[in-house]
Amino acid sequence: MDLVFFASGAFGLPTLERLARARTITAVITQPDRKAGRGAKLTPTPIGAWTAEHLPDVPLLKPERIIEPGVIEQVRAFPASAWVVIAYGQKLPPELLSDRFAINLHASLLPRWRGAAPINWAILEGDSETGNSVITLADRMDAGLILGQSRRPIEPSATTGGLHDLLAADGPDLVEQVLSDHTSTSLSPIVQDESLATHARKLSKGDAWVDFTQPAQACRNRIHGLNPWPGVVVECAGEPLKLLRAELGDPDPESTGMPGEILDAQEGLIACAQGEPLRLLEVQPSGKRAMPWGDFARGRSLTPGARLIARSAPSC
Repeated sequence: MDLVFFASGAFGLPTLERLARARTITAVITQPDRKAGRGAKLTPTPIGAWTAEHLPDVPLLKPERIIEPGVIEQVRAFPASAWVVIAYGQKLPPELLSDRFAINLHASLLPRWRGAAPINWAILEGDSETGNSVITLADRMDAGLILGQSRRPIEPSATTGGLHDLLAADGPDLVEQVLSDHTSTSLSPIVQDESLATHARKLSKGDAWVDFTQPAQACRNRIHGLNPWPGVVVECAGEPLKLLRAELGDPDPESTGMPGEILDAQEGLIACAQGEPLRLLEVQPSGKRAMPWGDFARGRSLTPGARLIARSAPSC
């Protein structure tokens, strides 16, 4: 089977690597190089960089706007039995998709968490399970027919970064199965239940808050759901501190405090709502490496009663 592959982010890399070994990639379409880093150097997408290194003979297109007529003609000219789309970053117009079998790998159990940040929101909202969906492309975002799904539990220790990598690694098997079913005409498309649809809006730096007046589990979910970006930043002893990983502490009726108060400086226990403490496991001081909370605390004079000052949710 010949394929055209559309992707930009690292989430699509494991699938591209598998498909490049098992099938014929006739073209790779990705986002243009963008300035990145302190030097503002033009940097290719992860997909663009991998393709240039490992598939030097495969046409690599980086259109600024996929909707341009000349681009549409160029892409449609590549021979392919199927198009595979994974976190490409631009909506593919109907005139491009006309009469093509095109599938999209999305990192959620659709119809839950349609949108730009499905992995983040699954953790932020405390979901116990997530997975991948392969769907057809539709006019509305992530609303196509479901062609296949894979499932994975969300462990309490899971961060968005770690879960991203696990789901990315699950992608190749699912995509291969859907392509094989398409070849054998054994696909059984399922219409999404619109009443169950939820939206995973894109996150911003303005989301980097935590509210210690919420239960400890909600605070842990927020810390993990925003790791690695945009992160949860608090003020500790007058300095910014990024919270990276946490777990639930054991409730102690005799050891309560104001929300955000440090109950045990060495153990990293922080007071939250309902008498439930949060135990900080890993943090990152401004301009320094990530480190265990214990290493951070030993280098500072933190005492019970001190507080982590955190931004809470915006009022609107």
